[in-house]
Amino acid sequence: MTSDLQLAVELAEQAGRLTLDYFSRKSLQVFTKRDATPVTEADRKAEELIRNAIIARYPGDGLLGEEFDERPSDNNRRWIIDPIDGTKAFIRRVPLYGVLIALEVSGFLQLGVVYFPALGELYYAERGSGAFLNESPISVSSVSDVRNATVLYTEREYLLDPPTLHPVDLLRRDADLVRGWGDCYGHMLVASGRAEVSVDKIMNPWDCAALIPVVTEAGGCCFDYNGVTTISGEGLVSANKLIGTKLLESIEKQI
Repeated sequence: MTSDLQLAVELAEQAGRLTLDYFSRKSLQVFTKRDATPVTEADRKAEELIRNAIIARYPGDGLLGEEFDERPSDNNRRWIIDPIDGTKAFIRRVPLYGVLIALEVSGFLQLGVVYFPALGELYYAERGSGAFLNESPISVSSVSDVRNATVLYTEREYLLDPPTLHPVDLLRRDADLVRGWGDCYGHMLVASGRAEVSVDKIMNPWDCAALIPVVTEAGGCCFDYNGVTTISGEGLVSANKLIGTKLLESIEKQI
């Protein structure tokens, strides 16, 4: 484990412990941001903890987080942070929220850490070094037939939007099991071989930057609705290699 990954793991665990203190409280003050999404003091305090520690260690590195303004990079290194992915779940005391930390170097995602404090599950990966859950290697499943696949989604729009012929949208009709285990947790179920596809129709860079290294190092693939691997695209799809390859081929034929 490199020093960068070690730092990301330590900060995810520290921020996770901070969020758990708020998670266990009977009352939690919720604010509404300008984009009409909720935020809590736990979100802000956790991001501050992560940002301050990174600035102290690497003052030239850039920072992009959900709750505060972006800090430019002086050296082509940028940390991308979501202190609580799944704030709506967090507010409702659902334990499937995660702390996300990624490092981007010269435009490439170098590492990703996804920590679920309430579950005690720590996923992490670094480019070229494999993916892990609590220090044990993980890999995507070998299911190749969509009819045997488990497909997960975050937003209800995935099921309620008008029917389309997009290959990802067709999964909701053809898959064996379709369930709404969303946010970062669904993508980690794909990475650890417990589901075949996870779909988010709307994503921000901080929502997906940490997920992509873990899924890809576990042998899977990540892409948006246009078939592009990016943190700034139209949604995010995580899939095992076999089904993901078929989806990408079908998307390419449509474009």
